Amino acid sequence: MPNHLQRHQESGDLHFITFSCHDRKPHLDTAEARDIFEHSLEQTRRRYVLRVYGYVVMPEHVHLLLSEPKRLTLDSALQGLKTSVSKQCGHRPFWFARYYDFNLFSETKRIEKLKYIHRNPVTRELVRTPEEWKWSSFRHYLTGETGVIEIESSWTANKREGLKVAAVRGGSS
Repeated sequence: MPNHLQRHQESGDLHFITFSCHDRKPHLDTAEARDIFEHSLEQTRRRYVLRVYGYVVMPEHVHLLLSEPKRLTLDSALQGLKTSVSKQCGHRPFWFARYYDFNLFSETKRIEKLKYIHRNPVTRELVRTPEEWKWSSFRHYLTGETGVIEIESSWTANKREGLKVAAVRGGSS
């Protein structure tokens, strides 16, 4: 990792975030551990007032597509999330200290990263299709399914407005 890592936060951009378990060990290889991560992410979303646009929990790493929080900083939110998960799961050390952060400047990049997130379990041969992996935002985008984590999408926006809109396949996942 670089010594002088520069982050471009408090920019109003969306962020594609990746962080890994310490030594790339599969600390998230059980359904219970992945469920703990999802519940902690939802608590973090609420506590820091940020939007989750996409996520996937893999056995040894996580990908997130997030807004910047309205309370405190993205660094603080991620530290809180990682601390919550590590305390509940009990592995020490649990996470690598750093994380990868890529600012998204366009809708094209947002869709590219969301597709990458959703296809990760298939690429890793954990499942045959993205909808088979429970610990991801894919099924929300496919059907509007409400899971543990509130996903910011057209489904969510329409629900806020009291609208019922049929699923549009493709595009964002």
